[in-house]
Amino acid sequence: MTKRNLTDKQQKFLDVLFDEASGDVTVAKQIAGYSDGSATTEVIRSLKEEIAEATKEYLARVAPRAAFSIANALNDPTELGIRDKMAAAKDLLDRTGYSKTEKMEVSMPDGIFILPPKNQEQEEEA
Repeated sequence: MTKRNLTDKQQKFLDVLFDEASGDVTVAKQIAGYSDGSATTEVIRSLKEEIAEATKEYLARVAPRAAFSIANALNDPTELGIRDKMAAAKDLLDRTGYSKTEKMEVSMPDGIFILPPKNQEQEEEA
């Protein structure tokens, strides 16, 4: 993705969205200095690609915390809310590309059955 030249307000919006605003676009818009009359949907539409990229970067930043949460569950598996915490950590890691590897074994029976070619009558019926 090529970087666009953003206005100061747009850059400020992106900077605070995943920090001070904690993902709340209305709060980010206010902190960035947009007027109350500015449509939130227009701000979002104009920064759609940049928000998507910033979201990926944010998930990459918090992925290590998710990994530590899973590992720390080994130390205290009776922690209150551990199931929900593990599910959230697993989901976040899946979304960032660190999903569990699944292996599948494929086997064939001893022999191959080959059907004869269809004749003209069978093709017309099909």
